[in-house]
Amino acid sequence: MNSLVHIPSKQKVLVMVAVILSMFLSALDQTIVSTALPTIVTEFNSLEHLSWVVTAYMLASTIAVPIYGKLSDMYGRKGFYLASIVIFLVGSALCGVAQNMTQLIIFRAIQGIGGGSLMTNSFAIIADLFTIKERARWQGLMGGVFGLSSVFGPILGGFFVDNLSWRWIFYINMPIGAMALLGVIFLLPRIVPSAKEKGMDFFGALYLAMGLIPLLLALSWGGQQYAWNSVEIILMFMFAAMALTFFVCVETLVKNPILPMELFKKRVFSLTIFLTFLNALGMFGVLSYIPLFAQKVVGVSATNSGTIMFPMMFGMIAASVISGQIVAKTQAYKVVVNISFIIIMIAMFFLSQMDANTDQMGLTWRMVIIGMGLGTSMPIFNIILQNTFSRSKIGVVTASAQLFRSVGGSVGVAMAGAVFNSVMTKEADIASAIAEMFHLGFYFMIGAFVISLFLPKIHLKDQEDTLTDVGIDIALEEGQFAASHEPKMK
Repeated sequence: MNSLVHIPSKQKVLVMVAVILSMFLSALDQTIVSTALPTIVTEFNSLEHLSWVVTAYMLASTIAVPIYGKLSDMYGRKGFYLASIVIFLVGSALCGVAQNMTQLIIFRAIQGIGGGSLMTNSFAIIADLFTIKERARWQGLMGGVFGLSSVFGPILGGFFVDNLSWRWIFYINMPIGAMALLGVIFLLPRIVPSAKEKGMDFFGALYLAMGLIPLLLALSWGGQQYAWNSVEIILMFMFAAMALTFFVCVETLVKNPILPMELFKKRVFSLTIFLTFLNALGMFGVLSYIPLFAQKVVGVSATNSGTIMFPMMFGMIAASVISGQIVAKTQAYKVVVNISFIIIMIAMFFLSQMDANTDQMGLTWRMVIIGMGLGTSMPIFNIILQNTFSRSKIGVVTASAQLFRSVGGSVGVAMAGAVFNSVMTKEADIASAIAEMFHLGFYFMIGAFVISLFLPKIHLKDQEDTLTDVGIDIALEEGQFAASHEPKMK
């Protein structure tokens, strides 16, 4: 008996509309703010704190991801998903009325706490509603949401700054979030896991936060506020390593860990997580420096530097949707992952060949290729992980992927910046420095492709007993349908 057979297909689609709106909110917030930062720091006269507007959100969301993932596995996703939307909207409203930079930074952290849960539980909800094959289609569409937010975020941010006020980059979240909130309240089934182990791993959460905060700060500040070999950066890395070591030790001892170390014993989990990390490393490194190349080398104006990303994002969106459909029909997920890294590898090679004579057309076709490669793999990793583990671990494994994606993105930006600055100190031109950065990326993608060849081939389930490890309490408009199920030996 499948838990969601009793939920009409139309209701599932409407639920997914609400989930996609929530995802769009979280993804949009990471791109729309950057356009308004110069105006914000000018109004508050606080240029020295500019990076904290982005860093506060990143730190809070990254730390929240694994905690929310674990809690939703233990106590159900609907309540935490609603809470995350509310927290995100409250943070948005407070950001909109902030009177100084300190307030804005604090309110951005509140936003990040909600945003981290939205990212994780959106993908977990797909696993609750659909079979493996159906998830591939929806996860492909969700991957497209990231591309759309990257395209329209800078445009909307520029429009609000030029025509209304920078505060509208936060106010715009309110109507979209309200629609998502209502959709989740009235349409999302309440699925309460019957997890045997309850209780929060507080020490694990504490050590994880103590490790991630200095790690992400060191990656963000290294080569910018401080030199990589400075005492501050070295101490942050040392403290992060010590705290994360304690975190691993705690997770091996407690009964109900946030991130069970036993997951890493499965080869498919370890390899998929590492590939997720490498994919994000390449993606965010590219996203950071293509606009700079467009402005300083090609000659695109600052106003239009956001639109120069359109070819890459449209390639990413199309490839994400198509790859999801292919996996849903053929189950050839391993082949799709292999092909994605081949495409990224080829794109990185062509990007590394750019020079001062590269024109806009030369940049555009390279961006389309890299977008296709990144988009092809985007929906696949969650599908692999969610198919490998029981339903009681869906939140944890999905959160793990998001956690390593976030850290990979930070490492990618830091490495790209380090290479760029190193080459620039040798009095090279900007084009050569950026090309060298892509050259390094090319070698990383060769490594990622080789690793992807060792992904074990697993069968994607067509029909699955969605009541395994969960108890269902589904509220419908006409009344209530309640069902419970004990796992059966097969």
